[in-house]
Amino acid sequence: MSIPIPIPSVTELTLLKALWKQQPLSARELHDAVADELDWSFSSTRKTLERMLDKQMLAQHTAHGVNVYSARLEKVGTLAAFAHDFGSRVMEMAAPLPVTMFTGSKLVDQAELAQLEQLLQDWPSDEAGKP
Repeated sequence: MSIPIPIPSVTELTLLKALWKQQPLSARELHDAVADELDWSFSSTRKTLERMLDKQMLAQHTAHGVNVYSARLEKVGTLAAFAHDFGSRVMEMAAPLPVTMFTGSKLVDQAELAQLEQLLQDWPSDEAGKP
C-alpha cells in the first residue's frame, strides 16, 4: 500500500514553491521570497514552517549557525496530488485533469510536464481502495 502524498494548503504550497526554486533557505529568506504573495508577519512564516516540519513536508538542518529548510515533498508528485484532489473533490471529475491546463506554467519545465501527465493518467481511482 502506498503512502498518500499530503496535499499542502495554499500557504504551504507558496512556501514549497519558493523552496523548489531555490533551496535550502533560512526562515528569513523564505519569508522575504514570499512576502509579496502572502503579506504576513515573520512570526506567521515561522509558525507555518513549524507545522510543515511536523507534517514532514520540510527538512531542517543547520548551515553556518542558521536553521535552513528544504522541501521533502517532490514537486511533480505534489502538484499531481494537488491537481487530482482539485479535479475529484472540487470539480467532481472522475477522469484526470488534462495536462494542457499546466501548459505555460513557470513552475514546471517540459520534462516535468510529461512526468506530471503520466502521474495524472496513472493515478489510482478513488474507488480502488473501497470495499
